[in-house]
Amino acid sequence: MTNTGGGGPRPRGTWWREGTITAVAFALCLLGGALEVDDKALSPPPAAAYLIAVVSCAVLPARHRAPLAAMAATTACGMLVPPFGLLLSPPIVAPAVIVAYSLAVRAERRAASAVLLASAALPVASDLVVAFGSLSWQDASRMAAVAAFPLVAGILGHSTQNRRAFLAAMEERARRAEKSRDSEARRRVAEERLRIARELHDLVAHQITLANAQATVAAHLFDTRPEQTRKSLRELVETTGDALDELRATVGLLRQTGDAAAPAEPAPGLSRLPTLLESFRRAGLEVSVHQEGTARPLPPGVDLTAYRIVQEALTNVTKHAGTGSARVRLAWNRDRVTITVADDGAGAVAAPGADRPPGYGLIGMRERATAVGGRLSAGRRPEGGFLVTTELPLPPAKDARRAGGPVAAGEAGDAP
Repeated sequence: MTNTGGGGPRPRGTWWREGTITAVAFALCLLGGALEVDDKALSPPPAAAYLIAVVSCAVLPARHRAPLAAMAATTACGMLVPPFGLLLSPPIVAPAVIVAYSLAVRAERRAASAVLLASAALPVASDLVVAFGSLSWQDASRMAAVAAFPLVAGILGHSTQNRRAFLAAMEERARRAEKSRDSEARRRVAEERLRIARELHDLVAHQITLANAQATVAAHLFDTRPEQTRKSLRELVETTGDALDELRATVGLLRQTGDAAAPAEPAPGLSRLPTLLESFRRAGLEVSVHQEGTARPLPPGVDLTAYRIVQEALTNVTKHAGTGSARVRLAWNRDRVTITVADDGAGAVAAPGADRPPGYGLIGMRERATAVGGRLSAGRRPEGGFLVTTELPLPPAKDARRAGGPVAAGEAGDAP
């Protein structure tokens, strides 16, 4: 058996409905008790009819909480109809029909079917025992109707049960779909926040590091070399101006107004690598670039990832390596481009000074590489210094399209 009904407080409308059903069943029982074979006029119901009507209808309110017990009681009353000298007819078994419907709605299908068959057969069997040897076709049709009514009620109950199960399944599916949409929305928001956080980190770390280096040079040469100081200050103004422009463009992604936005600047890629390297050279870091293989266009996401990884790796060299030079190598293969950034410094890119908390540079670079299907490794070199290596996937050569493209061999060249 499955659900056998609830036991909580019932609303006022439910009590009115139960009272109406019980009253109608009681009236039908009395009507069935008043019927007699071949009697055209209705006579008042005998006392036995009242007894059967009261007992069978008294259990109707309990059919929701205990349908099996209610079915057993109404079936027993139906079996007592022939021994009490009453005519077994569909009206007198009306309570059993009502209980049969409730049982089919609440009980498991196989168990309910077995109980309903028994409840339909037992009253008929009792009538057959009493009327054995004197059955007519009229009696046979009457008994068939008595047996059919509970079975029909059971079929209707099973249909109601199936409909309720279908509606419950649809509601559960809708609830899960809503939950899935909420989870997907939260996941996308988290991914977007992480993406913007990486952009802000790379932007701020790069530009502030360059500005700090240029300001340090200007402060060091202020008294002895005024011309060099003015040059450093002019470069500092350019660096901070570029930082403000890029910061304004990145933060603009967070705006959610209905105004038409100005055309956004294209995302940086390897085509802007010479400009990036020149900014480091102005800050005092000599960067050499070496390319192997034939440069090919990169998808926008991979192009931006390659640019940001080189930017962050060189920023870390400037901040932590304690050296004035670094080497960038781009190796183009059939299905991937390998980018390495190496230095010979005594510091550690991955471990800032003791007075500074650990940053998110390496974490962000790994996240960027993984997001586009690549991989990144970073660590100390056996001969000294630090090495960052990343492998990024390339599209098939026949599908590559130039849309800005990466750095050409002639653009990067071999810097001193």
